[in-house]
Amino acid sequence: MQFVARMAEVKLSGDADVKDVTRLERIGAHSHIRGLGLDDALEARLQSQGMVGQLSARKAAGIVVQMIKEGKIAGRAVLLAGAPGTGKTAIAMGMAQALGEDVPFTMIAGSEIFSLEMSRTEALTQAFRRSIGVRIKEETEIIEGEVVEVVIDRPSTEPGRDQGGRTGRLTIKTTDMETEFDLGQKMIEALQKEKITAGDVITIDKANGKISKLGRSFSKSKDFDATSQATRFVQTPDGELQKRKEVVHTVSLHEIDVINSRQQGFLALFSGDVGEIKPEVREQIDSKVAEWREEGKAEIVPGVLFVDEVHMLDIECFSWLNRALESSLAPVVVMASNRGISKIRGTDYRSPHGIPIDLLDRLIIIATGAYEKKELQRIIQIRCEEEDVEMDDDAIGGLTALGMKTSLRYVLQLITTSALVAQKRKSPLVQVQDIKRVYQLFADLQRSTEFLKSHEKDFMFSEVTPGGGQDRDGDVAMD
Repeated sequence: MQFVARMAEVKLSGDADVKDVTRLERIGAHSHIRGLGLDDALEARLQSQGMVGQLSARKAAGIVVQMIKEGKIAGRAVLLAGAPGTGKTAIAMGMAQALGEDVPFTMIAGSEIFSLEMSRTEALTQAFRRSIGVRIKEETEIIEGEVVEVVIDRPSTEPGRDQGGRTGRLTIKTTDMETEFDLGQKMIEALQKEKITAGDVITIDKANGKISKLGRSFSKSKDFDATSQATRFVQTPDGELQKRKEVVHTVSLHEIDVINSRQQGFLALFSGDVGEIKPEVREQIDSKVAEWREEGKAEIVPGVLFVDEVHMLDIECFSWLNRALESSLAPVVVMASNRGISKIRGTDYRSPHGIPIDLLDRLIIIATGAYEKKELQRIIQIRCEEEDVEMDDDAIGGLTALGMKTSLRYVLQLITTSALVAQKRKSPLVQVQDIKRVYQLFADLQRSTEFLKSHEKDFMFSEVTPGGGQDRDGDVAMD
């Protein structure tokens, strides 16, 4: 994660000095991803929504997304398998963007679940239940109309008179009827807080007395002295003043678990004091949600759980996943791994991607391949735009050639560093000489390995074999 600072000068009145106000924007490795870049027929475009290349993998991910939206897939698992730097996490981020905000999407790394605060299976359970949404429907009675008049009676200041709270009257109308309501102290304070005046269209929730201003009536649109440019004009409601409105709330099962298992209720979500939750609490919540579903008050929204670096899980976690995927309340699990045939953590057995064979048999595997030269060049251009770096064509071509020789991740790290070098020589444009300078300053993996081999005796605990060999897992051979 890096920061891009944009400076803006703010001049103060009087003799005050000019001050620089810095606005920081966080730019992540995948902040340029807007979706999967598919058309209506789920065909992958060459470049769209920040995605470049990986046409087959993106199309496969788009089919999975479409099935999730239609509710035809649940309790399934997808594996994104490919070498490092081939866009596995980018595809998962694109899936999250394509699903939208209504579908829960939880992202964790395989090493996150190893904690001293809770067991591994509890951490996975909480991640699962974060990825399952419950859309709760409830009907509330509201009063909706245009304010005709607000009259507030001031309490008497004469001695001996009643010194009670303020009272008043509120007159509201629709196109069909008009009614007057008596106001108490709390309703008067709510009206004054929202700055309600005659001509405003408002709603009042009868359950809690909450007042919401929808806008200004079109009948008052000619009152130019009383309105501003930001005023929103709406039609005067028709029909009855009192109406029944359906309100939909979407929460995750994990949030319901926390609220019902802690004394402070929903405040525990903000304090972070979650800890382990008893199975009995979850069973009661599941039965209650099932009851709401039968009554039509709620519906389940299966979301997506993305587990990056899934090979970091151990055999106990894989066994739990195998069973959890068979549950009726299971999200779609998307995994990513860059391992080949390697050991399953916690065992001496070797398996493709470091995942047990019985779990692999449940997975839909989407493979990602290496980027071509043109795709690599376009990704570099997109990242330059995202990081506000101006780079000439020769420099982009140099970075592309360097990326084909080293790795995509390495050259993307050189974009901002080369911009800083160009800034130091007071140039707004990054040129080839800036790329060469940062290439000399920052070593890539291959040059770093060669340096270690040539200066092996100068380092402590060096255990590389004389031939620089590697073991069967692809790791450097150890004694």
